[in-house]
Amino acid sequence: MSNKISYLLNTVRCMPRCNSVLAPKSSATARKQVLWIGRYRNPLENVNFREFLNIFPSVHGSSLRFLSQKTDVFSTTDVFATVAKIQPENTEALVTEEAPQSSLELEKLDDSETFKVKHVMNHSELFFNRLQKCTCPCDVLDLASESAVSIKHFTNCLTTVWRLFKKLSEEQQRYEKQLIFEHPAFPKLCQQLLRDSRRMTRGDLVFSLHAVVNLGVPQNTLLVQTLVRVCQEKLNQLDNRCISVLATTLAGMDTDKNVSALQAGLQLLVEQRIPSIRDIFTLQNLMKCMGKDAPVFLKKKLEMAVLKEIDHLTFLNALRVFSALVAMNYCSIPILNACSKKIQENVHDVPFRQLILILEACYNLQYRNVKLFSVVADYVNSTACLWDKRQIILFLSAFETLGFQPSELLGVFAEKLIEDPEFLNLKNLMIVLRVYSRLSYVPSGQRDLFFETLHSCLNKYLPQISNTDLLKAVYSLCILGYLPHRALNELLQKDSRDELLLPDDLYKEQKEMMLRCVKACMELDSPSFMKPAFVLTENLSSILSLNLRKAREALIELLGNENMFRQNVQLPYKYHIDFEIRMDSDRKKVLPVAATDDHADSSVQRLAFLFVPLSAFCMGTTHPQGKLAMKKRHLNKLGYDVILVLNKKFQEMTNEDAVEFLKGKIYSENSEVTGQDNN
Repeated sequence: MSNKISYLLNTVRCMPRCNSVLAPKSSATARKQVLWIGRYRNPLENVNFREFLNIFPSVHGSSLRFLSQKTDVFSTTDVFATVAKIQPENTEALVTEEAPQSSLELEKLDDSETFKVKHVMNHSELFFNRLQKCTCPCDVLDLASESAVSIKHFTNCLTTVWRLFKKLSEEQQRYEKQLIFEHPAFPKLCQQLLRDSRRMTRGDLVFSLHAVVNLGVPQNTLLVQTLVRVCQEKLNQLDNRCISVLATTLAGMDTDKNVSALQAGLQLLVEQRIPSIRDIFTLQNLMKCMGKDAPVFLKKKLEMAVLKEIDHLTFLNALRVFSALVAMNYCSIPILNACSKKIQENVHDVPFRQLILILEACYNLQYRNVKLFSVVADYVNSTACLWDKRQIILFLSAFETLGFQPSELLGVFAEKLIEDPEFLNLKNLMIVLRVYSRLSYVPSGQRDLFFETLHSCLNKYLPQISNTDLLKAVYSLCILGYLPHRALNELLQKDSRDELLLPDDLYKEQKEMMLRCVKACMELDSPSFMKPAFVLTENLSSILSLNLRKAREALIELLGNENMFRQNVQLPYKYHIDFEIRMDSDRKKVLPVAATDDHADSSVQRLAFLFVPLSAFCMGTTHPQGKLAMKKRHLNKLGYDVILVLNKKFQEMTNEDAVEFLKGKIYSENSEVTGQDNN
């Protein structure tokens, strides 16, 4: 009994020595250690304590484990039983030698003498290694439910879920999203993010918001709204990378009070930070976020920032900047030219969808770059065998919207269409008709076969086509100079016309115009149509637009007086011409208009001057688009030699040059268009 008391007394004497080794050296250090321990309490409130021990050993119980590696359940009896077995003289040696081998190692950090647990670091390293090996979102959620213990773990789980999710196909994403939201760990993960949102680092905060929004968590949920509010609070703490991520996230969110407030704050912050941003990727994200409503001065600041870094522009940046400028609704010619050059150099690496988006961006920004369009068209034409026919149709539709005629590609596709017309559904047929009619292109060697193929496809869909689509299809073929008789008969039935011209139809005027053109084509393009000896004309008005006054003055100076020409002339079928001049058969002498009005004289030649805008031609060419080509064809049928003049170039001429230009056109048998801008 005395021996046991002796052992106990010796043990009690050793206790202060052990405590002096294990305890913090100051009360301040002790407070810091307590605060450090407290950081890990909140994420684990709902975790079973025994499970917690297996995942993250308790710091409070660690000293007891340190003294006895085999102790699993701690009690006062066990402690004293363990301590009683330790020899007093070996206590210091035990503390010194056993510490590196135990499950808990203490390490001094910085001057504050704060300690951290190496076991936690080992656990985190193991956790992140396992996280990197996850191959699907549900694997990540399984790992989160098993091993995640800190806010860093939870935020990385969420961003990894999004990273894996976005790599899936659209169909796989729909299925995987359902699995994610039904996974029991996902609500707990969201709850943890909500609870610790104000303690996240700035990077974790913005990336978590980005992941949550893109995974499809509803914007009106408490989680999303809380993350948005915290971003507002920490906005000034965000670095440029975080600002870029936040800008990308906000660009995809609906407008509400919190989002609007954050966008307004971000706009002010961006205005201050622009001079310090040197990354084009960050700048293009900011351009997207600022959007169309950004003030002009801010758009110009972003433009100048991009231009400063334009020498570092990469191919991928060039693709993204196009869409960023569209989002900001800002046409910066220097930036677009630099991006276009990069795209032309790497056109073979641009995916199909991205090429279409580039062409659409050029249309939205009213950016006319004939060289870029030609390179894209040549690339598609040279690889036509690799593209699906429907993909080529989308390219042609994009070019048609731009008013650019890719003649070689149109010819190649016409051949494919003649060889295999069965792939054309009604939607694609309507696109093909619209493209070829607006660009006024008919394959020269296969004209009849091309029209027969289109007519046959149209006849196949007559039982199911709507009256509006039927009108558009017939109108397109008529513009090209082909009359589809069966479709015309269907269109001109009384029931069809009554349905087309409903009083409350918003497109009534447009439909009336199309019907008028169809009627003109039926009469003027019919094989039975005979060229009239002369056409009755009338002046619409003696008042000319400002654009034509220069031409009128030049004609007066050239011809002597106003009796030698007529201006603003109205013709049948509601056609009108800007100026009419009559000449002898040799085109050597201009005749007074009044002297040739009342008699038919086949020796009189009639010249029709049409001053047309740049948009009436296919981009970069002197080839008239569909409606102008039809008008020119019909005026020829009515006995006129048509002279097309690009009005923009004519207005830029001096008075002397304008007179010489008109003189050359009047006294020349060549009526080709001049003055077209090919740039």
